[in-house]
Amino acid sequence: MFDIGASELLVIVIVAILVIGPKDMPRAMRTAGRWIGKMRRMSSHFRAGLDEMVRQAEIEEMEEKWASRNREIMAKYPDGATPEGGSPENLLPSEMEPLAAAGEVPDADAAAEAAIKRAAPVKAPEHADEPTLPLDPPPPGKDA
Repeated sequence: MFDIGASELLVIVIVAILVIGPKDMPRAMRTAGRWIGKMRRMSSHFRAGLDEMVRQAEIEEMEEKWASRNREIMAKYPDGATPEGGSPENLLPSEMEPLAAAGEVPDADAAAEAAIKRAAPVKAPEHADEPTLPLDPPPPGKDA
């Protein structure tokens, strides 16, 4: 904090012994320790107050951004009845297709791939331009 080296500390101790005296030195050290502790507690309390003020300002800023985004979405999709608005009726197909029995599937791997593609999530239109991440990890032994 003050960057006091060994030689400066030695000079301070010698001056303190000469001025205060060896008999009153323990009491002076106790008093100095109490004052230093009080200063540390005050600075800690002050720092915590500043951190709390910054945190509250960040929360208010985020709430404003969320409210503006919500207003934007509500203006774009006012009733939620269109598929782009995310109405629950349009999330699933109207009729579910029955799965074929296991013995009737000519190629089980192809059927599994088709089922995975049907179950894969579809990105919302506002997120369509984001890059997709690969689902399969690279094979071991190859450098990425």
